[in-house]
Amino acid sequence: MQQNKTLLEAVLQHERALVFVLAVVTLASWTWIVLMADDMYGTMVGASAWMMTADWDVVHLLLLWAMWAVMMMAMMLPSAAPFVLLYAGAVRGKAGNDGTGALDVYALAAGYLLVWGAFSVAATVLQRLLSEALILTPMMESGTPLMTAAVLALAGVYQLTPLKRTCLRVCRSPLSYLLQHWRPGRFGALRMGIEHGAYCLGCCWALMLLLFAGGVMNLTLIVALTLWVIAEKHVPFGEWTARASGIVLLALAAWTAIG
Repeated sequence: MQQNKTLLEAVLQHERALVFVLAVVTLASWTWIVLMADDMYGTMVGASAWMMTADWDVVHLLLLWAMWAVMMMAMMLPSAAPFVLLYAGAVRGKAGNDGTGALDVYALAAGYLLVWGAFSVAATVLQRLLSEALILTPMMESGTPLMTAAVLALAGVYQLTPLKRTCLRVCRSPLSYLLQHWRPGRFGALRMGIEHGAYCLGCCWALMLLLFAGGVMNLTLIVALTLWVIAEKHVPFGEWTARASGIVLLALAAWTAIG
């Protein structure tokens, strides 16, 4: 872990432009989320006007997908940044200092975000199905305690599964992943981004579903999940943190179902 940290610190010294891009994209995404959440629980004259519509045509579905895609970008980019930066440092070392590997780095990031864009499609479809079944309220919150308990239980059980542990180990070791799965070229970078994004999705998809329990635009929950994902992936004992959260989620599910 200390070696990884030292290497990442060295990369940060040379990849300031990339850090700036990642920071700007993340900040822009969070700004949009905050504005949407503020409108949803405030004046309800902006984004909520189309999010609460009964006429879900293609345009409204695309807007709903965009909401999910931007939300996933805001929530997942901070935890994926070390992976992107380590790859940038490796490409810089191979390509020299002429910047020829910059597009490879963005291809890697694009592949990663492509996976979460696909997840956003599934989340959009699920949200519409739940809304049409009146399980999800127009405020995009769980409509019944049973629904809340089911989502909490699903996330809790998954946190304790071997698949969760396998995916989390990959996410916690970006340098090891790059050393074992390196593929040259732009398409190789895109493929690595997709593959690593798939591991990340395998690690976090159940946590993202908690938004359906606590409110899709619940800003407090969005921030808490983002910090929790970062903790699982980057703090010491992150794997134990994931297991502990599974037990807590199961306990909350039981309490919600009984209450």
